[in-house]
Amino acid sequence: MKHSKELIFGIHAVNALLKRSPEQIKVVHLLKGRSDAKMDQLVQLAREGGVAIERVTRSALDRMVPEQTHQGVVAHYMGGHSYHEDDLHAIIEKAGENAWLLILDGVEDPHNLGACLRTAEAAGVTAVITQKNRSAPLSATARKVACGAAETLPFVLVTNLSRTIENLQQLGFWVTGMAGEAEKSVYDVDFSGRQVIIMGAEGVGMRRLTREHCDFLAHIPMAGAVSSLNVSVATGICLFEAVRQRQLQEKR
Repeated sequence: MKHSKELIFGIHAVNALLKRSPEQIKVVHLLKGRSDAKMDQLVQLAREGGVAIERVTRSALDRMVPEQTHQGVVAHYMGGHSYHEDDLHAIIEKAGENAWLLILDGVEDPHNLGACLRTAEAAGVTAVITQKNRSAPLSATARKVACGAAETLPFVLVTNLSRTIENLQQLGFWVTGMAGEAEKSVYDVDFSGRQVIIMGAEGVGMRRLTREHCDFLAHIPMAGAVSSLNVSVATGICLFEAVRQRQLQEKR
C-alpha cells in the first residue's frame, strides 16, 4: 500500500474528507468572497479538524484543477492510499468468509469509476479491483464523483486480471460476470458467501479472457426498448440484488 499527495475538489468530496480524515488534509483552498450554508459548513469542519484554510481567487482554483468543476473548493490531501495485488489477501482475510468484491474490467471513464466506487461503498463491498492498464485511474475527478467512498473503500490495482480471478477462486470465491447475452438473470444467481461480481466496459463488456474465467454469466432483464445501461447504473442493480440476498440470509 502506497501513500500519495493529491488534490481533491468539490463540495461533497471535500466535506466527506473533512468528516472522516481531517488529519490527512494539509490545506483547504476556498473561493474568496463565497459565503453560503455549504461553504460555512466546510469552514466549520476545517476549523474543528485543525485544517488550514486559504481564501483564493477563482483563477487560482482553476489553475489547480484545470477544466474541472471545483465548486470553489480544492483540498490538498496527504493520505491517498494505493492498494496492489500484494495487499488483496490481507483485505480479504480481514473481511472474513463473507468478503465480496467488485471487479471493473476496462472501465475507462473516471465519472463511471467514481460512481461505481460510491455505489460499492454504500453496498458494503469489501474492495474494488481493476487492472492497471486500460482502466480509469483514481483521479481527482473520480474521487469527486465518489463523494468520499474512495477514501474508505480499498481500490486495488492488479497487473493480470485473469490471474487475480484464479487466485480468488482458489480462496473460495464464486465469480459472476455480467453479460447481456447470458441466459441466467442476475436475480437467479446465488450471491451468498464469498462472491465476485465483474462489470465490463460500456459497449464492449468484459474482455474474452475475463469472461472465460467466470463461474457464471448473468444479465439484467430489460423491459423497455433500451438495450443497455450505464455501467454505474448496472453496477448498482447487481450489487444491491446481492445485498438483498445477503441480508435475507443473515436473518435466517
